[in-house]
Amino acid sequence: MPLYREQGVVLRTHKLGEADRIVTMLSRDRGLLRGVAKGVRRTSSKFGARLEPFMVADVQCFEGRSLDTITQAETLGAYGPAISADYDRYRAGSVIVETAERLAEGDPSRPLYELLVGALRTLAAARIPPELVRDGYLLRALSIAGWTPGFVDCVRCGAAGPHTAVVVQLGGVVCEDCRTPGSPRLDPGSILLLGALLSGNWDDALQASERERGQAAGIAAAYTQWHLERGLRSFRAPRR
Repeated sequence: MPLYREQGVVLRTHKLGEADRIVTMLSRDRGLLRGVAKGVRRTSSKFGARLEPFMVADVQCFEGRSLDTITQAETLGAYGPAISADYDRYRAGSVIVETAERLAEGDPSRPLYELLVGALRTLAAARIPPELVRDGYLLRALSIAGWTPGFVDCVRCGAAGPHTAVVVQLGGVVCEDCRTPGSPRLDPGSILLLGALLSGNWDDALQASERERGQAAGIAAAYTQWHLERGLRSFRAPRR
């Protein structure tokens, strides 16, 4: 039964028996990692708090047939308490980790892991509004996964932008000739915001109005769920 060490972000947990917990992590080099942390729900556990959602940890594990066993955990990024302390940050973080788990179902990807760690760090710092951190993560994660949206030139015929009509199924903005009936038309500032989120340009993103942020959020959510091919439960969490 080989022993190994790995770095990972805790995506979710659920109870097992009276004292154990199954932990699902996105690891740096192994992709999704599911392991049993024995005894962590006891008050005497020394590392239970290190294996809560949104935490980044260095773990030592024994390989098992179906589930590995986590024997040690050292905190690398204690983002869980700050994210969980604020409902808006918690809602955004829940969307982020659920998306990360869905995207990680294939081969391991260090860029996806590093993007996730960066998003949670930014979310916990509370200097950027949670919805912008969430939407920036969604667009950039999908880009890493191979579904880069286009927000300048027409994604169908290549006609030079700017364009304001968006067709999620085609991957971004389209010109008037390529626009399909019923496709939404966004404010020019919303298109600029989407481009800023995709590139990680927080200075420009922070200049957006509430209306522009709302329009961009709708496109980011629709684009994500289109490519994941089913809805995200975290999007259904009630607003305050």
